[in-house]
Amino acid sequence: MQSGIMEATHEAAFPQASAGGSVPAPRSRPLVGALVPGLVDAVLRHRDELLSALTRVATARAATDELFRSLRALSGAPWEILRNSPRRLGRLATFLPSNNLLYSYVLFGVIPSLYTEEVRIRPSARVAPAAMAVHEILEPHLRGLGGGRIVMAPVSQREFLAHCARSDAVVFTGQPDNGEAVAAHLPGDALLLAFGSGPNPLVVGPRADPGAVCRTVLDARLYNSGQDCLCTDVVFVHRSLVGELLPRLADALTAVPVGDRRDPGTLVAPLVYPDAVEGAAGFLAGHREFTVCGGRVDPARRIVEPTLVHLPWQDAFHPPEFFSPVVLTVEYDSPGQITRWLHSREETARGMYVSVFGEPALAGSARIATSVVCEERITFDAEDGNRPFGGYGPRAGHVRRHGTAAGRPLLLSAEAGAGAVS
Repeated sequence: MQSGIMEATHEAAFPQASAGGSVPAPRSRPLVGALVPGLVDAVLRHRDELLSALTRVATARAATDELFRSLRALSGAPWEILRNSPRRLGRLATFLPSNNLLYSYVLFGVIPSLYTEEVRIRPSARVAPAAMAVHEILEPHLRGLGGGRIVMAPVSQREFLAHCARSDAVVFTGQPDNGEAVAAHLPGDALLLAFGSGPNPLVVGPRADPGAVCRTVLDARLYNSGQDCLCTDVVFVHRSLVGELLPRLADALTAVPVGDRRDPGTLVAPLVYPDAVEGAAGFLAGHREFTVCGGRVDPARRIVEPTLVHLPWQDAFHPPEFFSPVVLTVEYDSPGQITRWLHSREETARGMYVSVFGEPALAGSARIATSVVCEERITFDAEDGNRPFGGYGPRAGHVRRHGTAAGRPLLLSAEAGAGAVS
């Protein structure tokens, strides 16, 4: 559903949406190549302003990491576009998530604007002022460099859905059920990329080093106080290491103070979202007897104390998305238990990543069920903004077109590319 709005200066840069499989003309490369260094320079020159905006909703540590991830994604944009040869889109509608504001703005706004006439973004109502601040810092530079048009407006969902219905492609980030509601408003030929979330389990096998894996678990769980969809929601620990790993984790978590998110030394800060506090409080209240350390929650101050909960194996247990500094460990005896768990109906639906440390029986495969295997790496090590993101669980992420939805790792330029599978 091509919009028909084209600029002559960009006409030959990318194939038209109706062109199907044509390859961008060679002279498209200098356009992207000229834009990207200018955008990288803008991010670096406005680093302090951007970090000030981001630390309204993220810790200084996470915001700094996000800034560098954004720079890496921008720098990789020419390679990404050359590799995927996306057809030129008329309009893109993006639901911006409530975290990773700069990184998401780059991934779902700036980079797509290099092959899209207009990108219209709706920020999450929870963080709209911070998202608008990022947009107001970077959009003038994109416009001044001759890039595509990006419009961000905190409009109602009803108004934005009307815009989605007139767009060639839609990027949705949020709860899967809400994504289904968005899909119902789109014409059949619209391209929808729906990004959800998954538990991203981390497996600590019998050959793992307890000291090293303790630090790894904290990195995987406490990023931005646990407020990230890539954070690990459950850590499976082989029974042979439980006695050594749990005391290390408890000591480390007890030593983590809750501080101001703007302080570069802060690892855990008050949470941004009241419902995340309420969800953690409910889970911890129901699992008091399994709490190893921590467990206190202050809803008024939005503080969840860094907490360790340890559960025995339960085949039917499926962890919630905590979005808080709760480390949940579950003891296992054999890798077959984890394999069966990953093949369960619930986990095949929300499979993203599974990180494997010191468990040879789970290593060597690209994926288990719908979860992509990260060997000796956590999700934050594996994630790359210029490559498809996530796993194959349809509730974790899927692409929809012509009434058909397929769960798979997602990248807009790849789905809009000449070789994309419909």
